[in-house]
Amino acid sequence: MMATVKTCVNFAARISNNFTWKNREGSRVLSHGVRYMSSRTTFKASDLQIEFCTPDQLKKKPAVSELVFGRHFTDHMLEIYWDDKAGWGQPRITPFHDLRLHPAAKVLHYAVELFEGMKAFRGRDDEIRLFRPNKNMERMNRTAARSALPNFDGNELIEILKKLISIDQEWVPHAESSSLYIRPTMIGTEPTLGVQRPTNALLFVILSPVGPYFSSGFKPVSLLADPEFVRAWPGGCGMMKMGSNYGPTLAIQKIAEERGLQQVLWLFGPDHKITEVGAMNIMVFLDKGNGEKELVTPPLHGLILPGVTRDTLLTLGRQWGEFTVNERDITMAEVVQAESEGKLIEIFGAGTAAVVTPVGEIHYQGKVIRMPTLKPEESLAQRFFNTIKEIQYGHVSHEWSVPIE
Repeated sequence: MMATVKTCVNFAARISNNFTWKNREGSRVLSHGVRYMSSRTTFKASDLQIEFCTPDQLKKKPAVSELVFGRHFTDHMLEIYWDDKAGWGQPRITPFHDLRLHPAAKVLHYAVELFEGMKAFRGRDDEIRLFRPNKNMERMNRTAARSALPNFDGNELIEILKKLISIDQEWVPHAESSSLYIRPTMIGTEPTLGVQRPTNALLFVILSPVGPYFSSGFKPVSLLADPEFVRAWPGGCGMMKMGSNYGPTLAIQKIAEERGLQQVLWLFGPDHKITEVGAMNIMVFLDKGNGEKELVTPPLHGLILPGVTRDTLLTLGRQWGEFTVNERDITMAEVVQAESEGKLIEIFGAGTAAVVTPVGEIHYQGKVIRMPTLKPEESLAQRFFNTIKEIQYGHVSHEWSVPIE
């Protein structure tokens, strides 16, 4: 009954404006093209129902200077229910509200859930844009399949997201230091105990205006690299965007903070392979001698999340053609040797929340590996950061940048 994963490449479709008004419990509701079907393998943007907030439900918008990641939420949210007999139901945009779950819901006992992280950006032309949303939809469907949750047509969700953002467009910050974070989430809601595939699920989306992920801005972070702690393992779910990958890392993050460090560099195996940094992918920039340089990131062999920013950096690096780009294993021994030989240029993390985060030092088995001090114009991390921001905020026209209207 689940639809196969579909590649989302067509952004030309738009939600029709030919809506009709109707009243429901005194609230304003818009509907269009409502169709009732059995065993629906995907929801449809054309079936979207919208219930607008009443004036008293509208919240005060925080100042840009007050934005902390994930603390503020917009006026509306999206909900789409699914069950294994009827398939997907109608998508509904409603006023932001708490969820009601049965105490036996699968998500609460067996972590049957997944999430995505995306952003919308207000450009200097006041146009609001998404950044490579098709990549998030592809990954969300892959994670759904691994989580025993239903698949859907990613193009349809993109169109609905555009409508949701359009409704709450004044929550998209009017500043290039900030953006609107988008959190699509799917949870198993079947109200029964038992380790079985859920027969009911809920896909919902909430929006949150955010400032910089790190309050310090684009500054180097310090890392704890301790092989005692492992984030993911072969055959597991390290490549999936599910909450069960993140909860167990919080105690280790606390250990790093107690040692005066900011993030954890996750290692794996007897040779201490580098995998990820915090909740980000990691990049290592090396001087190979004779004027040759190499950008290295661990391969997607099951331990690594296929990050959208990761793919973006690799694609840009290959397009520039100024250095070798390799997806290969890299161990701490290689990093230590490169630093001792003066061949370690930069290490930086890459992810949706922070975009690019430079690493200043790594604490590893009694050693402190320090990165060279680079001027902004010498830093590849800074160049990547600037290039992506130019695309996201519409300074340059690019196929990765998708207007919501």
